[in-house]
Amino acid sequence: MKRILLTACAALLLWVAGAQESPKRWTLQECLDYALEHNIRLRQSRNDYLSGLEDTAEAKAALFPSLTATTTQGYTNYPSGNAADANSYTGTYGISAGMTLYGGGRLRTAVKAQKVQNRIDALAVSETENDIRIAIVEAYMQALYADEAVGIAVSTAEASKAQRDRGEQMWRAGSISRVDLAQLESQYAGDGYQIVAAQTARDNYKLQLKQLLELDITDEIDLAAPVFTEDVVLSVLPAKTGIYARALDSMPEIKRSELAVEAAKLGVKQARAGFYPSVSLSASVGTGHMSGGSFERGSQVWNRFNENVGLTLSIPIFSNRKNRTAVNKARIAVNTGELERQSAAKTLLREVETAYLDAVSAQSQYLAAAEKLRYARTSYELTGEQFRLGMKNTVELITAQNEYTSARQELLQAKYMALLNIELLNIYQGREVGTIQP
Repeated sequence: MKRILLTACAALLLWVAGAQESPKRWTLQECLDYALEHNIRLRQSRNDYLSGLEDTAEAKAALFPSLTATTTQGYTNYPSGNAADANSYTGTYGISAGMTLYGGGRLRTAVKAQKVQNRIDALAVSETENDIRIAIVEAYMQALYADEAVGIAVSTAEASKAQRDRGEQMWRAGSISRVDLAQLESQYAGDGYQIVAAQTARDNYKLQLKQLLELDITDEIDLAAPVFTEDVVLSVLPAKTGIYARALDSMPEIKRSELAVEAAKLGVKQARAGFYPSVSLSASVGTGHMSGGSFERGSQVWNRFNENVGLTLSIPIFSNRKNRTAVNKARIAVNTGELERQSAAKTLLREVETAYLDAVSAQSQYLAAAEKLRYARTSYELTGEQFRLGMKNTVELITAQNEYTSARQELLQAKYMALLNIELLNIYQGREVGTIQP
């Protein structure tokens, strides 16, 4: 019995340990992989692509004959007494087929246009994937930055607490005034507030990341903390012109805009087909029956059996300017597509140039902030020693601490700004995101 009780207690402890297990730690690559599989917007984009494939299959099928079977059953009442039977039941049966032999190339052009649209839809999926990658990278980096900012706030508050405690001892010993102690207490309280503010910012960034990942409200998220070296932050960037050239070749929105122009040109061909004659072939077989011997003798189904074949030629003469309007609007669509292609290229140029300049600026700020941090740390340490010896007052100590904290935050901000824009440049060049893996 004792052994059973010990086993049950051990099982309970294991269950409690599993229930209190820390949330899953997510790397950037895991976030990207999960989002690309579960993001609702991306899944909708993929459905649009699949729907377009069905439209292409339908356009191809329009090149082949159609076949239709019909049957009609009817009941007729003859109130006149001349008929042998006042009620009659009728039935007709038929099979008909039709095929367009020539339509000015409209059907084949429609197939080509639909295939181009399929490629456009596939690129739209890739574009959505890139948008999600950019959003994930931004949210992930902001969350990492906010997490480290919490660490800075906590360490600053701990230092303020130590100064407050030391100041209280000095006040009791008569080394400083009550005003000086109050300043140290105020600084400690303010630093405690900064912890709460930093934690709120971190939680908000994590919430944004959770929403991008389509996680449930009960799901917790913890980010793997990578260790960044200075070499990664200060990575040598390729030439800006080279980045833009690779972006033009790799970014799906550029290829999509080029295909949109091609699709618009096919639209012109489809519109021109309205000026040409069309030739269609039709054929059918049918039969029928009617109840009541007074109407027919013999086998009604055989007697009413019929076959038909026809060739139809349609020549457009006057269409109230519908065809001309369609052609003109199709040509305008081509011009609009060209303008949209140029606009997409300029938008990409602006995005690439902005990310490049931000990366260069952040790297320069990082170097300056690192130098500033070294001096601020030395100044803060020396001021703290002099304060303990009574050579510096509380205002000088607090000022030195605030400058040190500010320098740490500036360095942290410059680091993550540089890393973020380096990753954005990787995405623009069609490269795998991997700089910030732990």
